[in-house]
Amino acid sequence: MTTPGSAVRKGIVAAGNWIVDHVKIVDRLPGPGMLGNIRSETLGTGGCPFNVLVDLARLKAPFPLAGLGVIGNDEGRSFVENVCRQWPIDISRLAIHPSLATSYTDVMTQAPAPMAAQSGGGSDRVFYHCRGANAAFAPEHVPIPALTCRIFHLGYLLLLDRMDEPDGDHGTVAAGLLKQIQDAGIKTSVDVVSEESDRFHRVVPAALRYTNYLILNEIEAGRTVGRSVRTSAGALDGPALVDVVEALSGMGSMDLIAVHMPEGAYLRTRSGERLSRGSLRLPDDFIRGTVGAGDAFCAGMLLGLHENWAPEQCMRLGACAAAASLAHPSATDGMLPLEKALELGRRFPEREPPVKG
Repeated sequence: MTTPGSAVRKGIVAAGNWIVDHVKIVDRLPGPGMLGNIRSETLGTGGCPFNVLVDLARLKAPFPLAGLGVIGNDEGRSFVENVCRQWPIDISRLAIHPSLATSYTDVMTQAPAPMAAQSGGGSDRVFYHCRGANAAFAPEHVPIPALTCRIFHLGYLLLLDRMDEPDGDHGTVAAGLLKQIQDAGIKTSVDVVSEESDRFHRVVPAALRYTNYLILNEIEAGRTVGRSVRTSAGALDGPALVDVVEALSGMGSMDLIAVHMPEGAYLRTRSGERLSRGSLRLPDDFIRGTVGAGDAFCAGMLLGLHENWAPEQCMRLGACAAAASLAHPSATDGMLPLEKALELGRRFPEREPPVKG
């Protein structure tokens, strides 16, 4: 099959972790042996491609959306198919594993405080994850010659067992796949999972050599380069964040690096342009949960990048999309159509940018 030229490419393919989230809002995250009370429960989308594609569909993205990955032949499969059937999301190439279960996560979210984590950071939630069929996702599940998309988004690194394996030529299997996708004329985008480990520096940098758009939170960014961007009291260290992004930019020739956090976002382009904007100041009663806010920010950024918006416009939509997601306990049910999402930015003032100057 002839690979389409970049001029005719259109749409976003998101690949990687397909997860069913069991979201529980609790009054507190108790210590060992202590009790917490569940206030509400919600079944929702989870994982990078699932969340990002549903968010893009709810934003009414004006281009094709498709997903790649591996799920089980179980109730989780039915949930995934039912959700995607409601939206224009093509999952016809989603592989079905005959024996592994569809991946799921029990998400315990503490009832949000006034300063909720608006972009996927913070310590107000914990995740208990079953890797399931996601562990089998590999390059053979990505039909590169058949891809007609403009952007290929992969996530999450560190949570895709086969993709995170070492590769003698490119560092990791994921890095080798991303190189092939770039060679086919497709822009690549990458996201990373937040975890307590020392694996970041072994897995993530290899992929960055073949990444056009890196979109991740401040904790993931810091751990990739081995530096904290928060003080011992939890405050954001702006100069440290700038240094971390500069270090990331030296790991590849990325078109754009966007780091999101509760306070807002910071962005650097390949040309050296640096931008920062604050998150929206939302009323306390607006926030119902913080699960999926990082993926919502990512979806907003990707929509703008696909449409060739200026970086500042992409960040604005990312902030508004993240804010919209906070209105529901699940990862994607709070997302709004594009104009209504942008209206949030007109209704609510922004915080001070997390990085000054």
